[in-house]
Amino acid sequence: MGDDTYRVTALRDDLPDVRPEHTVDLAAAEDFLRRFHRVRPQAGQVDTRIAQVRAEVAATGSYRHTKAELAYGARMAVRESGWCPRTVGWRDVLVRDLRAVREPAAVATECLKHLRMAAGNGVVTPVVTVFAKDAPRIRNDHLVRYAGYQEEGGVLGDRRYVDFTAGVTRLGWRPPAKRTAFDLLPLVIENAGQPLLFPIPRESVCEVPLSHPDLPWFGELGLRWHAVPAIANLRLRIGGVEYPSAPFNGVYLCQAIGEDVLADEVGYGMAHTVAKRLGLDVTSERSLWRERAAVELNRAVLHSFDAAGVRMEHTSQAYLPMPGDQDGPAFVRT
Repeated sequence: MGDDTYRVTALRDDLPDVRPEHTVDLAAAEDFLRRFHRVRPQAGQVDTRIAQVRAEVAATGSYRHTKAELAYGARMAVRESGWCPRTVGWRDVLVRDLRAVREPAAVATECLKHLRMAAGNGVVTPVVTVFAKDAPRIRNDHLVRYAGYQEEGGVLGDRRYVDFTAGVTRLGWRPPAKRTAFDLLPLVIENAGQPLLFPIPRESVCEVPLSHPDLPWFGELGLRWHAVPAIANLRLRIGGVEYPSAPFNGVYLCQAIGEDVLADEVGYGMAHTVAKRLGLDVTSERSLWRERAAVELNRAVLHSFDAAGVRMEHTSQAYLPMPGDQDGPAFVRT
């Protein structure tokens, strides 16, 4: 373990417990296998495969997916997560089968590789990385998030992560000597009840500095955002089998950054600053200054990502709908 990793044992209450292994629901397994074989008849006789799975579950309480089954289930889960644009083809979802990876440092390394692969050359690609069922848990909700520092007179950075920032600081994380509003939080990977911190190098994260097409002063605000929305704290459930560590990403919607984070008081609260620079009346909500500022922040995000050649969607209609069927492969909360 090198200088970039800190082993700690405190603050056990800061992290939820790991759920024990459960016995696979055979009905869920059979339902998944029949779905898979309908679209992949070349995989062989479904009844033969179901019999194999039943025997394996009877002996071990679980079963191992084939590579093809894992890829099919993971692709379904990503495409039905609400983060996948309609234009993404079935095989455009990259599935990384890393079920042999279970060491914390290796998990952290592969998470960084996930970010680089997903960002590519700007054409953000949906990726899911599936680690071993008994791999350490990733405790971050997203692989990339910015710190929030509680200071006298307010918060520097992302207000949503003030508590998380304080928690990882108590666990041993050292913020930069010169703190900014966009300091990358470390990965928190828990192994055998012990959290380990893995700082994220800046070069592993594709970030876009924000400017505005019509407001020359906007760049002075020093805003930026990362390109890949990689969700890390959901379980991947396929045919009754759960993979507790399976980070995945889709493609950002511009308002998810501009309106929901940068403008909103729960995030960066920049609506007030932008509204004042626009000369809007911020003393009355009836002036709709919040809404007008949010629109300009959305415009800045979309303009900047487009100028940088980084993929982004501008309307929620561009995304595949969430499924009504809750029995298929899915990412689920712990």
